[in-house]
Order: sequence, then structure tokens, then C-alpha cells
Amino acid sequence: MTEAERQSAEALEVLSKVPAVTLGFWVVKILATTLGETGGDTVSMTLKLGYLTGTAIFAAILILLVITQVRARRFHPFLYWATIIASTTAGTTLADYVTRSLGIGYTGGSALLLTAVLASLAVWKLTVGSVSSGHIAEPRVELFYWLTITLSQTLGTALGDWTADTGGLGYLGAAVVFGALLAVVAGLALWTRINRVVLFWAAFILTRPLGAVVGDFLDKPLDHGGLALSRPLASAILAAVILVLILVLPQKSGSHPRARSQSVA
Repeated sequence: MTEAERQSAEALEVLSKVPAVTLGFWVVKILATTLGETGGDTVSMTLKLGYLTGTAIFAAILILLVITQVRARRFHPFLYWATIIASTTAGTTLADYVTRSLGIGYTGGSALLLTAVLASLAVWKLTVGSVSSGHIAEPRVELFYWLTITLSQTLGTALGDWTADTGGLGYLGAAVVFGALLAVVAGLALWTRINRVVLFWAAFILTRPLGAVVGDFLDKPLDHGGLALSRPLASAILAAVILVLILVLPQKSGSHPRARSQSVA
């Protein structure tokens, strides 16, 4: 590779504004989804603002962060993870509003939200040609990315509640189920040639219900199978752990596909 080609590849590299998918990425993602559950419940339940008001608050924060993320010229770890947390808290309150306030239940809510996630991925695929997280390099694609993520976070909340309550597994039982499913996806990624984009989105969706049931286990009352911990305290501890991990773990942007192809050449 010539010096000019190397500089061109490096320039393309910074266009990727999402992190590389590593073990650290998944650890922070699960913690962020757990924080989304406790944080969302803090606003809607502890502060008694309700699901609709909570959704409006977190949706406004999410929109502001997504606009900032799209306008950014390169990957910023704190901005990215703040947007993820905003999407999962908004997903928590929105899912609770859909399944509880609208009265369609966890089963109906999960089915509706699954349809929305699949529709978002389908439109993204038809519009752009790929739904790979390695192709997040232009505003249109970023908007699809964040829309799909927010819908998947909302779906994950409903799935977690459906498994723990309607499925009768309880919070710990549901956590075991989703943890096992994530282990299966990890095994498929390591030992098979199944499409990595499919496996990424499967894992991304599954981390949300895992975080949701763990969050519920932490803050729900004892007679509901939880530990009855303070929601604000649990949220503060989770936020502090996430902050430390972002500072400690390597935070590198994922490679832009054109940059990788030029590097190979």
C-alpha cells in the first residue's frame, strides 16, 4: 500500500461512528440495557411521572443525542453510549406504555414491536442494500441504525416482561434463558459461518431483555420476585460502572468497509 492509499484508508476509518464489536462492547451494552430498565422505572414509577411522560422526556433526550451523533465527524465513545442509554430508557417507558397503558399485554406488545423491528430492518436493507453495523458512515444510514436500535430496545423490554411474567419464569429464570440464548449466538459466531450481520442483530436484541429482567430483579418488590433495591441508587451504581468501563476498556471505532478493502489491497 502506498502512503497516499494508507492516508485515504485512515480518513475513511474515522467515518465509522460506532464502536468495534468486541467482548467489551457486549459487556457495556448489557449494563446499559440494565440501566435503561432501572432508569426508566425511576422516572415513570419512583417519581410517578407515568409511562407517557417518561417516554416524552427520554425521547426528547434521545432525539437530541441522535442529532449530535449524526452531526459528529468521528466516533466519540461517551456520545455513543449516552445515545444507547437514552434509547434503552426510552424503550423501557415506551414498551411499558404500549403493553400496560394501551392494554394489549406483553404478548401483543412483543408481537407488535417485533414486527416494527423487522420492518425497520427490511426498509433499511431495501434502501441502503445492507444492515451491517460496519456500514454506519452517512446520515441516512445512521438514522436507520438508531431507529432500529430504539425499536429493538423497546422490543427487548416487552420480551423480558413477557418471559418473566406471562411465561412464568420469574426474573432470574428469564435471565438464565436470555443468557443461554446469547451463549448460543456467541457459539454460532465462533464455530459456524452463519451470516454475521444476522448474528449481530440477534445478539443486540437479546441483550435488551437480559438487561430488562436483571434490572427488574434489582428493583422490583420482594413479593414480586425482586430485591427491592432503590431504583435511583441502582441506576447510579450502573452508570458509574459503565463510566469506568468506557474509560478502562479500549474504545475504538469499527472499520469502514472501504477502509478494510483498501488495507487488504
